[in-house]
This record gives sequence, structure tokens and C-alpha cells, in this order.
Amino acid sequence: MSSLKEFTKGIIKENPTLVMLLGTCPTLAMTTQAINGLGMGIATTFVLLGSCVVISLLKRLIPDQVRLPAYIVIIAGFVTLVSFLLQVYVPDLYSTLGVFLSLITVNCIILGRAEAFASKNSVGRSALDALGMGVGFTLALVLMGSIREILGFGTWFGVDLTFGVLEPIGLFSMPAGGFMVFGFLVAVVNRLSHYQISKKKMGCENCPGRAGCGGHCGTVSKTEGEGK
Repeated sequence: MSSLKEFTKGIIKENPTLVMLLGTCPTLAMTTQAINGLGMGIATTFVLLGSCVVISLLKRLIPDQVRLPAYIVIIAGFVTLVSFLLQVYVPDLYSTLGVFLSLITVNCIILGRAEAFASKNSVGRSALDALGMGVGFTLALVLMGSIREILGFGTWFGVDLTFGVLEPIGLFSMPAGGFMVFGFLVAVVNRLSHYQISKKKMGCENCPGRAGCGGHCGTVSKTEGEGK
């Protein structure tokens, strides 16, 4: 259960993009189409996983005085590796990602997980944390890219969805549309998070009078609410 929690926390509860609002620059720039968001997400996940594992392995060997420069060098090495791989095997995606591929080196998500988690935990936990954060980042980019592509271009992963009948809304293919979709998704996730917290607080297990009512107060309230 602990391992599962380490992995799943980055997908929703601590999503780096929609909850912690990190990596917004590539999020807004690379989500005009779903395929671009998927490519950026996978590349970032690869770098995040590799760098966190290496940093966790070397955490006792890296002096505190130079830990941040050392982390950046390790991250830059994985960025270079993924750049070479994309350039050779997926040149079109490499060209599309452009300068944002190199900027993964200074992505707040990667450096933040390296400093806050990988440098203080075991290799296994660091790998799960990095993988979960990477998956959460990728899902956020694909979701945002899908919305913008469908509304802005009338396609999804290049497949035409308008059938020559619907007219795409060009605004969503522009930066303003990106901010609108991003704000909407952040608001939805924030609302759902508050709902889950409120639901937990209102349960019988947290009620100070639980022993006296025998756990029946929730049932009575529900019945009265339905009667109204």
C-alpha cells in the first residue's frame, strides 16, 4: 500500500502541473496538440526517472555545497540522452519540441523532486515517486492538449472529428486558449480536492458524538434529507 501511495500521489493528489502548478511553461507551449503533450510528458518522465534514481544512488557521495550543480549536471546528461534518441528515432517530434526539450534541464518538477525527495529517500521510493510524478505530468499535458486540439483544430491525435460540419474555435489553438484551458483544469482539480477533504471530515468516524449515537446520525440525516 505504501508503494502504491508513493506512485499514485503524483497522478492526482500532488499532480505537479494541476495541483503544485510546476512546469507551466512547457505545459502551455506544448499542448496545442495531444501528441505534442504526450511527447513532452514521456521525455520529461524519462529524465525525471533516470535522474532521481541516480541522485538517490549518489546522495551520500555528493557534498552538500555542490549538490544543486551536481543535480543539474546529472539531469542535463539524461536530457542530452533523450534528445539524441528523439533526434534519431522520432525526428518530427524532436523538431516540434524544439528548445523546450533542452529546457527540461531546468524544469522545476525534476529539480524539485531531486532536492525534496530523491536526495533523502531510497532508490525504490525515489523511482516510484519520479514515475508517479512523470505520469501525472504526462496525463495533465495530454488532457490539456486533447481539449485544445479538439476545440481549436477539430482533430484528436491528427484524426478529424468535425466531419466537415463543425467549425473549430481557433482561440483554443492560441496562447490565450491555453491559459483558459489550464485555468479551467486547475479549478476543476481544486474543487474535487476540496470535495474529497470535506467528505472525509463529515464522516461518522470524525464525529465527536459517534459513541453516543452508535453511528446512526448519518443515516438519520440522510433519511431526513431525502424526505425534504
